[in-house]
Amino acid sequence: MLVDVRTQTREELALQFEAWGLPTYRLDQLLSWLYIHRVVAWDEMKNLPRDLREKLQATYHLRPLQLARLQGARDTTQKFLWKLHDNSLVESVLIPANPALYGEASDRHTLCVSTQVGCAYGCKFCASGLDGWKRNLHPDEIVEQVLAVERWHARQPAGATEDPTLPGAAARPRAAARSPGLPAASAPATSGPPPSPGERPTAGTDTRRVNNLVIMGMGEPLANYANLLQALRILNAPWGGGIGARKITISTSGLVPQIRKLAEEPLQFRLALSLHGATDETRNKIMPVNRKYPLYDLIGACEYYVQRKGHMITLEYILISGVNDAVREVHPLAALARRLHAKINLIPYNRVEGLAWDRPTEATQEAFRAALEAEQVPVTLRREKGHDIDAACGQLRLKTERELAFPGHRC
Repeated sequence: MLVDVRTQTREELALQFEAWGLPTYRLDQLLSWLYIHRVVAWDEMKNLPRDLREKLQATYHLRPLQLARLQGARDTTQKFLWKLHDNSLVESVLIPANPALYGEASDRHTLCVSTQVGCAYGCKFCASGLDGWKRNLHPDEIVEQVLAVERWHARQPAGATEDPTLPGAAARPRAAARSPGLPAASAPATSGPPPSPGERPTAGTDTRRVNNLVIMGMGEPLANYANLLQALRILNAPWGGGIGARKITISTSGLVPQIRKLAEEPLQFRLALSLHGATDETRNKIMPVNRKYPLYDLIGACEYYVQRKGHMITLEYILISGVNDAVREVHPLAALARRLHAKINLIPYNRVEGLAWDRPTEATQEAFRAALEAEQVPVTLRREKGHDIDAACGQLRLKTERELAFPGHRC
């Protein structure tokens, strides 16, 4: 069974090229086409001999994601809905500059990436798992979300905020393509001249849109551990995505064994914990994973991670009206932050159709933030991007699947 070429590390591909008796520079040329020029067809690799292109095509897939739908928010957040080769749908979100979100001076442009089709963990407030879990994404499907966004960006006219290949894009400042079918993304043009023989591929930054990655889209990232880590090694490598490990944040709802395993990885990825409740009582109401990995075990794993990595983690805390936004929740949350030397990122809830949860008033949000500041812990209140574009993880996918299943239905 063929695998996509973008599931392979340079070392794995080097073994194949060695078996074919090919010089190293041919591999460098291939990697340059894949990760600098981001081509999506073997025939676009013009300086590779035809017989090599035929060998590659017979040995590997090269399957781009298809852009099924795009929504652009008034604050320039862009939400991408991708169709996979098996017609499954996943989402990515491109978030504009937002100072100090995950420990850097500025996040510039951050891409939120999915790791699963659906989710099995059933957090009560989340749209991703409403239709259950379908499958894990393969490494290439994770990597390709980044490459596909970069190709989309390269096609945009100066000042544009939408993909002009989508129906009605020019007429709607925050349009969503509403078609009963799923239009394939147009083939991108290559950017720049072909690499010369012997060129060492290094991901270029002159046209790059994505500066930071957050692995907190659809799915539980650490439940797809092996595929995720393979994808991140490729996205981090200088011959691949060229994104620094400290600019990649992995979010988890609290899978204790995998947090401990991640602590042993040599790459310095950042960790964000989707906490959303600082007591077992609160977390049990909204996060079934807490029954398997209660806070005692979870915080112990996070302490181990901090000890091994030596840098701050982030406690993600979605503020949900009447659930976890009372002032009584502040003290235990602050105590956990101090224990972990962690930063707290408060996120007002994004409403999801069909779920009863709501976001607190702005006054309640500010009061919660002020109470945490009084406890002298680092805290930010994210005036989140994209609230007007089905921003909750999985929401656009769910809406689209229902529209395709029931033509004429509008969520």
